[in-house]
Amino acid sequence: MPMDAICLGAVVEELQRTVVGARIDKIQQPTRDQIILLLQRGGRLLLNAGGNQPRIQMTKLLRENPAQPPMFCMLLRKHLTGAKILAVEQPEMERIVRLELEGRDELGERCRRALVLEAIGRQANLILLDTDGRIVDCLRRVDLDLSEKRQLLPGMFYRLPPAQAGKRSPLSLEAGEFERLLSEAEGEEQIDRWLLNTFFGLSPLLCREIAFRACGATDGHFFALDTEDRRRLCAVWEAWIERVHSRSYEPTMLLRQGKPVEYACFPIAQYEGAAEVRRYEDFSALLDDFYETREKAERMRQLGHDLHQTVSSARDRVRRKLALQEKEYQATQSRAALRKAGELITANLYRMEKGAALLRCEDYYEEGCPEVEIRLDPLLTPQQNAAKYYKQYNKAKTAEKMLAKQMEKGRTELAYLESVLEELREAESEQDFREIRTELKESGYLKQHAGEKKQIKRAIKPRAFRTSSGLRVSVGRNNKQNDQLTCKEAAPGDYWFHTQKIHGSHVILHTEGNAPDAQSMTEAALLAAYYSQAREGQNVPVDYTPVRYVKKPAGARPGMVIYTTYQTAYVTPEERLVKALRET
Repeated sequence: MPMDAICLGAVVEELQRTVVGARIDKIQQPTRDQIILLLQRGGRLLLNAGGNQPRIQMTKLLRENPAQPPMFCMLLRKHLTGAKILAVEQPEMERIVRLELEGRDELGERCRRALVLEAIGRQANLILLDTDGRIVDCLRRVDLDLSEKRQLLPGMFYRLPPAQAGKRSPLSLEAGEFERLLSEAEGEEQIDRWLLNTFFGLSPLLCREIAFRACGATDGHFFALDTEDRRRLCAVWEAWIERVHSRSYEPTMLLRQGKPVEYACFPIAQYEGAAEVRRYEDFSALLDDFYETREKAERMRQLGHDLHQTVSSARDRVRRKLALQEKEYQATQSRAALRKAGELITANLYRMEKGAALLRCEDYYEEGCPEVEIRLDPLLTPQQNAAKYYKQYNKAKTAEKMLAKQMEKGRTELAYLESVLEELREAESEQDFREIRTELKESGYLKQHAGEKKQIKRAIKPRAFRTSSGLRVSVGRNNKQNDQLTCKEAAPGDYWFHTQKIHGSHVILHTEGNAPDAQSMTEAALLAAYYSQAREGQNVPVDYTPVRYVKKPAGARPGMVIYTTYQTAYVTPEERLVKALRET
């Protein structure tokens, strides 16, 4: 859910206690929509202007930075590095936060600047203002083509977004005014919908909660309210307004089946046991827990989108090619009829006339010698018609051999592309995607542009785990690393694990020259099943064998090996156990 104005106010109230007076030491931009301000007194202030998760918070989650910082990040470093945070402000009931900053200009003179986060859903933006309130630049520039009502471009004076027509601020109502507005409400309208349409800054969750506490249901209508119900609704509203004014916030997260679904700054009772309620000491910890999984999935989607599209297109192209080859191959299986036609024409040359379009003769290959018809080309002589059928037969015979080779090559390529797609699904960092991109360039699926800037290469290690008995387990992150791990780093006595006929990572159980225990073997097999396409399956077959029996054929694609003298274990992947085995 997007952060509403009430929750944003609770976060701002926290930040006023923690970041005011701090200086900005470093500035990072891990993704397109995120800016992180590293403060000298410690702490990381996150400003997220993503369309589905705009917010501001202190964060403890570490995020990987790109090799080359984006232009907006460089601009913020130029103007805000070393600046002091003077204030954190929120306009009344607006999803906007303004950081007032004091730094120095190019001449070393003190100057004031402001960084404004507009956490307004899909229109979320991050805007840097100069001393006069002019826009220095924005994370997303908005010109006349994008919006006729409000433009955000460098050099323009910054103005707040226009107020929502017909809506009121719930904090600016005078005494008794809510009761008067309530009396004017139509009987067919739902209470929570009326609250949402009458006041700005409220979330649907909060409106449903107010309706539930007053009427015992989230979908109550005004026609069902009696005088006592209306009095109770007014009392709930007044109690809620008082909590906002007194800043009596209680950060609360709702979970279903262990997964976060909603959060609020007040206790939520409307689910009545259908959801787990978890309370937090501060909003920053809540937001870290709520967005950690979603943010990772979104980041991986952004980083891997173009790679996934490239590999998917190549895979689909290979599939279509294989389908056509299969069709052609099936056609070659009926080539015997072509040879038979040629032989029957040759045997009946004496009875054929030039220019005939059809030959009727006895088929002496079949029992009883039934009469058959053979089509002829009237422009060819009988001998040429026979030669034509022999030529088509030989062509089909040659095509069968060539198609068999091409189909085998295509199936190998398809398996490789499927393995790359699995790598993309398992990628955990930008470096993982960079390694996959390099692999695709070396394989010819991505072009290597002349003059392309070389990316900063950072050493990336396989995923590391420890079994219950302390044995080390390595899991490859991509095909190139699978080759390195299996063919170069693993000892001959180590054990190699891989899902049977299912794409997945190579897993090496390092035995250090000793016989591994049964529990370690089971846990290594479980890791192989988890890091494969069968992650959600049950009783997944995993082949395992000593590394000495695993070979890489000459010319094989990355990650492709053959193995002999193996055994098979059947395991069911468990995410809880995988996390317990992983080395930090």
